[in-house]
Amino acid sequence: LRLVESGGGSVAPGGSLRLSCIASGDTLEHYAIGWFRQVPGKEREGVACISLHDGSTFYRKSVKGRFAISKHNANGTVFLQMNNLTPEDAATYYCAAVTEWTTVEVVCDMPTYELEAWGQGSQVTVSS
Repeated sequence: LRLVESGGGSVAPGGSLRLSCIASGDTLEHYAIGWFRQVPGKEREGVACISLHDGSTFYRKSVKGRFAISKHNANGTVFLQMNNLTPEDAATYYCAAVTEWTTVEVVCDMPTYELEAWGQGSQVTVSS
């Protein structure tokens, strides 16, 4: 499976951005895909995850109500709409995929080595 990200950029606090992750190279309906973020010196954390089979979702408490993850199976794309961004959301965001999973919450808590494919990373900067 190959994952290619787009989106990201720089916004002022309160602004919005949308990240896209295009998946190709395998049968997608068996996968769960998550968005993970990392800042230097901290562990990578899963913020939003979605099942490509039934669309079930999970959000980290810190982004719930502000971020929305969605999918478009026909073209293998997963989106992360990020609204009301704060400086604490600034990070490099990665999409990642896995076929061996139980719930989307578990996917968002997976250590990085258990995820099978990763996007290249998208920088999100939030500053005034």
